[in-house]
Amino acid sequence: MTMQNARGRRRATGPAAEPRTPVAVAVERPRDAQREARRRRGPFRQVTDFAAASGMGQKAGVALAATGLLLTVTVPATSPVMATPDQGSAPANAAAATAQPEVSAEAAAKIDFSRTSVATAGDPEGKLKQLLSAQSAGSISRAASAGSLGLPLETMVKSSPFGYRVSPITGGAGEFHRGQDFAAQCGTQVFAAASGKVTFAGWHPYGGGNRVVIDHGNGLETTYNHLSSSSVRVGQKVSRGEAVALSGTTGASTGCHLHFEVMVNGDVVDPQGWL
Repeated sequence: MTMQNARGRRRATGPAAEPRTPVAVAVERPRDAQREARRRRGPFRQVTDFAAASGMGQKAGVALAATGLLLTVTVPATSPVMATPDQGSAPANAAAATAQPEVSAEAAAKIDFSRTSVATAGDPEGKLKQLLSAQSAGSISRAASAGSLGLPLETMVKSSPFGYRVSPITGGAGEFHRGQDFAAQCGTQVFAAASGKVTFAGWHPYGGGNRVVIDHGNGLETTYNHLSSSSVRVGQKVSRGEAVALSGTTGASTGCHLHFEVMVNGDVVDPQGWL
């Protein structure tokens, strides 16, 4: 009889099991072609390359990298951003949204508008008409009248201002100059400062020489003096910028120039407040 140790292990009496063969599973993961290059370059080189590509310069990139700054770059989208309709709603038809109803008129229809209602910087005549139709010229402020009259000469060169001055003829002080003088060679075209009606065209016995006066309505008048000649007659209607005379040196004048006056309700005022 064979004795068996209770503490020992019993050996297997059957055949030994075959060892398992490990199965290798290969899964291809997408690779970034630039990943290895970036890894080899390091963060310092990445910062300097970004600075050179963006126009900052290599020195600026080195300075940023040396300070340890972390750059965050946001690349804007190159495609247009389009609004998308809400869920459950159909996209709007652009052609239908911009379509306008057709407006037609008869061949004999007359289309007109009131020019006096137009008062913009591009239409000084409309501005002046609106000012004069709303109130008398005497109640118009200097701020409102500025720029409402056109220039009587193509080139405006001031030679003697409005107000008290030393007389160029007598040399005496305290003479009141009723207008503004502008230097102009004799024969230079003189233009109407605004549309209106000619009320005087002839010789002025009190020093103005050949003189033209234009009434613009509601107490506003302009005068043109020392003319060599005029091309308008009394009662004639003229438009802003229309040539009405030629400059000269007639009357109480010491040389070729234009003496320009602005009168409000018969009294002269500084022309610079209207030009």
